[in-house]
Amino acid sequence: MESHTAGRECKMASAPHATSIVFVVDDDVSVRESLELLLRYEGWQVATFASASDFLASPRSSVPSCLVLDVSMPGLSGLELQKRVANSRTEMPIIFITGHADIPMTVQAMKAGAVEFLTKPFTDEALLGSIRQALDRSQEALGRAGENQALRDDYAILSRREREVMALVVTGLLNKEVAAELGISEITVKAHRGRVMQKMKAQSLADLVNMASRLGLGRSRSA
Repeated sequence: MESHTAGRECKMASAPHATSIVFVVDDDVSVRESLELLLRYEGWQVATFASASDFLASPRSSVPSCLVLDVSMPGLSGLELQKRVANSRTEMPIIFITGHADIPMTVQAMKAGAVEFLTKPFTDEALLGSIRQALDRSQEALGRAGENQALRDDYAILSRREREVMALVVTGLLNKEVAAELGISEITVKAHRGRVMQKMKAQSLADLVNMASRLGLGRSRSA
């Protein structure tokens, strides 16, 4: 890793993602210490680990984060850790660093979703640019997860009948058709539909159709 720290005196106060966390997993203590100094200088929080198992035992982060990961380590390798992170921490992009890269290894890592695969020696700016990209991606993922959770929370407060009405309305059925399907009056359907729109915070039928799709309620026949 080549150092390019000159001229960074003003970056800490204005560094992006100041509350973000960069996790570093590398069995080489000198690499961990060097990266920690560099990343803290940029204004990020840093957590370092000597092994994949130590990282897996750590609590999950609720803020934008990324993982700077060595490929070859004793015990669980970087590529094996990537598989576990991909399943359990989807909001955490990975940047691989290695001193002995080969094409199959690089292809495997990138196909599995790695943001970057850096071979030592690499410049500070190459790493920092990859981290910024990874943290942007993490922030977007957390934002989507928050929106989806809010949507599920809204759906959870619907009554059983309101859910039945919503499920039929988003398929494109008219109120009278929904009424016939459920064996209730059209006026009652309109009342339930109005409460569904209000509770789901939907501005239009198209909004409601989109929400139903995100909730996995099935495909609509029309919008």
